[in-house]
Amino acid sequence: MQKAVFLDRDGVINVEKDYLYKIVDFEFMDGTFESLKKLQENGFLLFVITNQSGISRGFYTIEDFKRLNSWMLDVLAENRIKISQVEYCPHGPEDECECRKPKTGMIDNILKKHEIDLEKSWLVGDKTSDIVCAKNANIKNTIQVKSGHDFDEEKSSADYICQSIKDIPDIIVS
Repeated sequence: MQKAVFLDRDGVINVEKDYLYKIVDFEFMDGTFESLKKLQENGFLLFVITNQSGISRGFYTIEDFKRLNSWMLDVLAENRIKISQVEYCPHGPEDECECRKPKTGMIDNILKKHEIDLEKSWLVGDKTSDIVCAKNANIKNTIQVKSGHDFDEEKSSADYICQSIKDIPDIIVS
């Protein structure tokens, strides 16, 4: 069984921009490469789970998402970072799917292919729905970052709150 870190994309790995799908608009969050390398070096598998309702809303296509995702994975690989799997939900909130966070469909798909020790794993997100998803999937540890969507820290159910991805190795690896 492996330990893992499940990462939301927008607001965690990259700067939050509404309905991001163009490579030219993608900006990695400061500290992304260093943080992900440190997690890898400490034996964590890395996964991305991301709601992409812009697809169902018609703002961009699945092909647009896949093009951006492929580019992101290439840049991460150039920096010696391996993302073991990316899962995305193309549905909107009204679609009642099983994959949109806070439901666990994306994590369930990952668990079908990888033997993950959820007790030693983490989920990092910027929204309440990310943290609730982790709890619903029995992921033991959660971090909510302030670098994406605004949230009320006092109402957060996350185990830890920090500024951005730059800070997560200090929490996870310590």
